[in-house]
Amino acid sequence: MATRFFDTNILIYAISRHPDEVLKQKRATELLASSDGAISVQVLQEFYFQVTRPTRPGFLSHELACGFIESWRRFAVQEINLAILDTALEICRRRRFSYWDSAIIAAARALGCRELYTEDLSHGREVEGVIIINPFR
Repeated sequence: MATRFFDTNILIYAISRHPDEVLKQKRATELLASSDGAISVQVLQEFYFQVTRPTRPGFLSHELACGFIESWRRFAVQEINLAILDTALEICRRRRFSYWDSAIIAAARALGCRELYTEDLSHGREVEGVIIINPFR
């Protein structure tokens, strides 16, 4: 059963080779070694978009990025559907978060995850029953 949802930045740090991100890369790799993780199609899409941009230093080829995506499909993966959209829009309205952050929270909640690992939201805050954890603090 999935209990921990990983945001896109966890996946990106896991493959980082930047000297300033060695500790983040190690921590992200540790997290992704777990068997109770979850992600969403949105997270995989964002990962692909970010790491294959030709303007990104050390950008990945299509094939390499797809290989990483394939390996992470071992986690529970939340599809993008109307229920996720509706929940995300409601979170946007009530919490004033961006749509994209709201969709991540909606996906984590839909999979029954209690924890969302990200550096993009406030550490320790509980949103819609999901606790935000910044693993790089």
